[in-house]
Amino acid sequence: MVPPSAPSHRGSVPWKGLLLAVSLITFWTPPTTTQLTVKSVPANRTAPLTVESAPANAAEGEDVLLLVHNRPENTIGFSWFKGESVESAHQIAGYEIATQQTTTGPAHSGRETLYTNGSLLFQNVRKNDTGFYTLHVIKSGLQIETVIGQFHVFEDLSKVNFTITSNNSSPVEHSDTVVLTCDSKIQDTTYLWFINNHSLPGSARLELSKDNRTLTLFHVTRNDTGPYECEVQNLVSAHRSDPLTLNVLYGPDAPTISPPDSYYLEGAALNLSCQAASNPPAQYFWFFNGELQQSTQMFFIASLAMNNSGNYTCLANNSDTGLNNHTVKTIQALEPVTKPSIQTYNITVTENDVVNLTCLTNDIGVSILWFFNQLSLPLTERMKLSQGNSTLTIKPIRREDTGDYHCMVTNPVSFNKSDTLKLVVKYNPELHSGLSAGAIAGIVIGVLAGVALIAALVYFLYLRKTGGASDHHQLSEQKPSASNNSQDHSDNPPNKLSLLNFSFTP
Repeated sequence: MVPPSAPSHRGSVPWKGLLLAVSLITFWTPPTTTQLTVKSVPANRTAPLTVESAPANAAEGEDVLLLVHNRPENTIGFSWFKGESVESAHQIAGYEIATQQTTTGPAHSGRETLYTNGSLLFQNVRKNDTGFYTLHVIKSGLQIETVIGQFHVFEDLSKVNFTITSNNSSPVEHSDTVVLTCDSKIQDTTYLWFINNHSLPGSARLELSKDNRTLTLFHVTRNDTGPYECEVQNLVSAHRSDPLTLNVLYGPDAPTISPPDSYYLEGAALNLSCQAASNPPAQYFWFFNGELQQSTQMFFIASLAMNNSGNYTCLANNSDTGLNNHTVKTIQALEPVTKPSIQTYNITVTENDVVNLTCLTNDIGVSILWFFNQLSLPLTERMKLSQGNSTLTIKPIRREDTGDYHCMVTNPVSFNKSDTLKLVVKYNPELHSGLSAGAIAGIVIGVLAGVALIAALVYFLYLRKTGGASDHHQLSEQKPSASNNSQDHSDNPPNKLSLLNFSFTP
């Protein structure tokens, strides 16, 4: 800290000055207020005598200056006293302007320096330097003016080591309550708590004491592990404790058995692993259909047989919490599926027929899939699968359904395909004539009936024509009478001649 002016010369006090100081001490009564106080301020001086502490709050080891403002111009001397009185036993130092001499008193510790402007410097302050200091100013005419200043010295917390103590460093989850105490007895401090380097979250399970020195955790969980830190603060410094981590005992949780597969091919290796969240780590026990098999975390069978199918139980135990938990897994050994075949009545069909394809298999509990031209069969509105997908019905079948069909049977561990069935759909022109088969048959029958009718008519006309010519010849030979001729003419209709002369050319 740079002094406001050079320190005054130290030396013996002249006898006149000493007599003056003694007389002043004898007749001076110190102020009782703890505020900065001004006495006997002349009416012609507007700015009062004041003392500024720089800084007002200091850490141990720092320097503090009691800086004087507005010292009277007619000052002939001044003295500093520790406390709020001007008793000689509490004098720190004094200065006489005329002789420029400084005197030290009984309260001088060797760390104080008095400057000629009245300011007083404290170097390497200590906690017991905290308090009030009185400046006694002597002016010409033996007028006296006093002012009081003060500063506070705090402990430098960065140099203080303290720890967090716990009533239980290994609590059991959901069972125990933990009390953490910031083990610091430093006065005039504030306590703050941190968990995982963050301020404490709001929780009904966390409770602070009135002075924040103690933190209580009710019914701890595994998430309360920490680390925890306690920070101590005062007006000039702060310091955190070393972190404390709780060893929360918990578990075991429900174990997880891996891998997750439940179906295995007969003869395959079975290798199961069991894992449960637990602190400390759990002990593991394996059971098969309720019978203890082994006490390990892993369970292994080199070649799985059909009689190895059943329930496998993993039990996890934590001796520190006294808890255990278990998980059951069902394992089933399966044989590989056999090759299926496709059955149908005819592999060459006519368009618009109904076709049924059936996938035959001796395996049970299998799934059936259908493929067309090596791709998964896309079902159309003309296709229908039976329950279980064993039969594929195509109604009606079209030319585009011609191709290779095969089915596949699967179980959880194997699959097998049938041989390819080549289905041929023949083209039927009737489907493209615009008439149904019944309509075409009706037309054919109608045409044939018409031809027969015409043939019958021609034959009838032929017979009629032939018979008429014979009768005319007989009449000519008999030479009938005119009356007979007249009768014959009246008996025949007028159009008979035209009918006899009609000839049909098919």
